Amino acid sequence: MRNWLWRMAVAQALVVIGILAWGMSEGIRAIDSPSAQTRLQPTLNFEAFLAGRTAGAVNYVMAHNLPIDPWARAAGGLFRWGLFRSGGPQVRVGCNDWLFLNEELRTWPDAEAAMAERAEALSRIRTRLAAQNIALVVAVVPDKARVHHDQLCGAPLSAEAEGRYDRMMAALESRGLAPISLLPRLQALAVERPAFWRTDTHWNQEGAAAAAVEIARHAQSLNIDRPGGFTTRLAAEETNGPGDLLRLMGLDIVPDWLRPPVDRQHLAHTDAPEPAGGGLLDDDAAPQVALIGSSYSINANFHGALQEALGAAVTNLAQAGGGFSGAASTYFSGVTFRESPPRLIIWEIPERVMVQPVTADERAFFAR
Repeated sequence: MRNWLWRMAVAQALVVIGILAWGMSEGIRAIDSPSAQTRLQPTLNFEAFLAGRTAGAVNYVMAHNLPIDPWARAAGGLFRWGLFRSGGPQVRVGCNDWLFLNEELRTWPDAEAAMAERAEALSRIRTRLAAQNIALVVAVVPDKARVHHDQLCGAPLSAEAEGRYDRMMAALESRGLAPISLLPRLQALAVERPAFWRTDTHWNQEGAAAAAVEIARHAQSLNIDRPGGFTTRLAAEETNGPGDLLRLMGLDIVPDWLRPPVDRQHLAHTDAPEPAGGGLLDDDAAPQVALIGSSYSINANFHGALQEALGAAVTNLAQAGGGFSGAASTYFSGVTFRESPPRLIIWEIPERVMVQPVTADERAFFAR
């Protein structure tokens, strides 16, 4: 009996030592990663150590850079999805494996004040641009949950979200901005086929193309050269769509049979025309149209579809994760805007970002 207890104690000790060694190995691999080194380097001095910034940087790396982290997230996502058909804290599961971002459904504090502050900022920016003979077109992208409300399967929008789009359009119109509502065209498309990806936040290629046509229709009277000749082609091979909501669920790295079915697409690409003399378009001729906005302007070939619909080259300066004004702030303070100002700026704004709390960086941009 005593020998058996001894062997059990030794086995348990070896298991603990193995777990500690494995954990140490994972920690070393995390600290050694390029992204971790970038965060740690500024804190590797005595002053930062005494101030606690070094410990804070190490804690951040351990929380975000462990090699095991994606698999731990996947295990949690599989547990939630497999047992409860839940998308976790950031994703709402609708009908027919449709997924929605919870940000679109929730209530935001002081939403009306945030909307008004951003609308006022847009009005001031429009006035300053007009003084430079630059037209501003504002296009508001409705939430996926609004366009495909039928796929929520009874999950309610918050009271604040229910009438948010109409209030937003009214706030912009009351300040003379004449915003382009993309909601009717996207809703009309959604009657026949999806306008957004089922497993991604963004519009799909059909929805992006429909939005581009609507923007171009409103911009017909504006003074820009329209040489045309842009053509869009679809790849012969069908591939997976983007699926950012699967990533938020922790299911981006698991086999397809363990998660909601992934969207499929024939990837679209828009080619620019060649000038009459052959060769590519003159790289030194700056486009007369600039596009600023969010990841909607980067995804689903929206940029290419917009160029085709306008018949004009467009400089895409949108930023993924830029929120309301990240792209605008960077663009207006940069050398491109100062040295090659466009005739037309198209500012694409997702509905949900208009009502989120205004950040200090945004207020600094508004005050310029």
